[in-house]
Amino acid sequence: MSDRVPNNWIKSLFSLVITLCFWESSSPRLMAAPPRRPDRTVECELLVVGGGLAGVAASYEALLQGKTVCLTEITDWVGGQLSSQGTSALDERTTQREQLFYPQGYIELRDRIEEYYGELNPGDCWVSESCFLPNDAHEIIQQQLEDAATQGEGTLKWFPSTVIKELEIETTGGGTGQHITSAIAIQHRPLRNAPPLNTEPLSQIIEDVFSYRHSTRFRKEIIRFVPQKYTTGQPADWYVIEATETGEIVGLADVPYRLGIDPISHLEPSSSSATADPYCTQGFTYTFAMEATEEPQQHEMPPFYLDHNGYYSYELKRLADFDLVFTYRRIWSPTTGETKNFNGLSFTVPTPGDISMQNWTWGNDYRPGTAKDNLVYTRSQLKETGQLEPGGWLGGLRTETLRKGEEHSLGYFYWLVQGTTDSQLGEGVKKPHPNHRLLTGLDSPMGTVHGLSKYPYIREGRRIIGRPYGGYQEGFSISEVDISRRDYHSEYYRNTLSPTMYRQLLAFIDGVGAASQKEVDRTQVRTRARSTIYPDSVGIGHYAIDFHPCMTESPAEKPGNTERKGERRGAGQAYPFQIPLRAMIPQKIDNLIVAGKSIATSHIAAAAYRVHSFEWSSGAAAGITAAFSLNEGILPYQLVDEYFFKEEELKVLKEKLAETGNPTAFPDTSIFNHSWDDWR
Repeated sequence: MSDRVPNNWIKSLFSLVITLCFWESSSPRLMAAPPRRPDRTVECELLVVGGGLAGVAASYEALLQGKTVCLTEITDWVGGQLSSQGTSALDERTTQREQLFYPQGYIELRDRIEEYYGELNPGDCWVSESCFLPNDAHEIIQQQLEDAATQGEGTLKWFPSTVIKELEIETTGGGTGQHITSAIAIQHRPLRNAPPLNTEPLSQIIEDVFSYRHSTRFRKEIIRFVPQKYTTGQPADWYVIEATETGEIVGLADVPYRLGIDPISHLEPSSSSATADPYCTQGFTYTFAMEATEEPQQHEMPPFYLDHNGYYSYELKRLADFDLVFTYRRIWSPTTGETKNFNGLSFTVPTPGDISMQNWTWGNDYRPGTAKDNLVYTRSQLKETGQLEPGGWLGGLRTETLRKGEEHSLGYFYWLVQGTTDSQLGEGVKKPHPNHRLLTGLDSPMGTVHGLSKYPYIREGRRIIGRPYGGYQEGFSISEVDISRRDYHSEYYRNTLSPTMYRQLLAFIDGVGAASQKEVDRTQVRTRARSTIYPDSVGIGHYAIDFHPCMTESPAEKPGNTERKGERRGAGQAYPFQIPLRAMIPQKIDNLIVAGKSIATSHIAAAAYRVHSFEWSSGAAAGITAAFSLNEGILPYQLVDEYFFKEEELKVLKEKLAETGNPTAFPDTSIFNHSWDDWR
């Protein structure tokens, strides 16, 4: 899988090898020599990899702190979920929204959306208080970053259409002894006579954009990112923030991580498997936008439709109404229709010109779950495909599964407008609705010629394993029982878990510790009333444990296929939760901070730690922690490597987070407060 070096590049390669000789004498792991010298070197204090909401928030806060930030993104839009992934409907819990208890930057984003449209919900959707157009989200967020740079006198260096290809990791004298000292990136631009960006879907270009070579589509610029300055005795010269959607830097740096299902344990009592299953991650979704029209449209059946139509469904009888599904995530509604009620759900009827964004579990969700078709490659698969070899990295995803997901989404549009089958509810439920068109083109809401989102909405990727701490000897992670409202006294858990495991579960809930497990009286352990309180919390989140389970067999769209048995058992309500700094610090590398969906969580906990406001909060924490660490000359892991009451620098960091409007705990969070029933 590594790039081969053409003969006519041998001379330039030879000169580069001479430059690399010093590196070889001091580093245990080197990047491969690219086929030519880097076209330019760019200096940063923070290299933020991934332009989704976590990366945006990290950049925003660092810019306000006056830092120089390099922000890279595989697409040409910032905003991730809200823009390039097309999920422009804010997933928020009612009580948190009513109190507007969010990071300051997230509140500013909501305000900017409202100012841009003159209202917060221009789509008049019913799943959220705010649904809007993805192409507008990119512009709004880009302006917010530019204003933050001006306000904080920071410098933003924005690199769209850019991927990290290689990392240089050196052994140093401090900490664990490993730092990322430089990164090689590839930025792609269309050739003069080639089609513009976003003409082809991701599966058609992803291997090309990770290749050093120029192609028939793209001209490549090789960029080397390095620290802005080297300071003798400084613990770290810069910080790299992992904010990609699938944990690309986690995989490329080869730090310990998990994928998919964790085995059942007293911390994961609702797990669907007795053993780990790295292939069953939550489904991913290519969103698209469709517009209601006055007249019926002509719709041609895609050649792959019959392979997929055995999957599509309204899912539940209470949801089996086209207008209900259309308005669920309606992102634009210039005219307000009449009010309609369906099974207790109220919404306004679509009118011509209304635009809906589709993101539906038994629709355009694509949910592979086997070693044959999983999307995010495991470490063993990365080794087998050569992606851990120098120069071999291609993004860590299965290209064929991306392609199948794209087809699956386009097939779902055809099912919505012409389909008459329903895989879960049977015949007679689904009727054609031809008065709609798929919105395509570079000026469409998704900004693509093909009409699909530029990048799929990813619900779960690589999740780091944090460093060992007391009680977490195999590495820190946030678990199901840390956040779930589930009643673990129920018969299921008593009968399913072994007696020892069940006692461990009750001991954890009761907080008595492992030494007293034999003394736990089940009748005396009350149902848990709040989530785990972390003294090193640097952010907050609140959302249900929401599952889009993988399918049992391959291919995922196979007629009659079912969701993986037991996967939804962990789903349900969660208490307001915190983001501990320990969950953002990987093993092995001291100047890498992880934000977004790749923090240290279990498979079940990750189903809650993935929505918009959480991503922002974790990114903000990463940006402020990096800036603080540079200013104070301390490594992030050193903030949590002693008893927390001794960590004076951690207290200062938490004060900094509070000063900048980034809460680290919900109101009245205390070990003495057990009144969380109102937080829904």
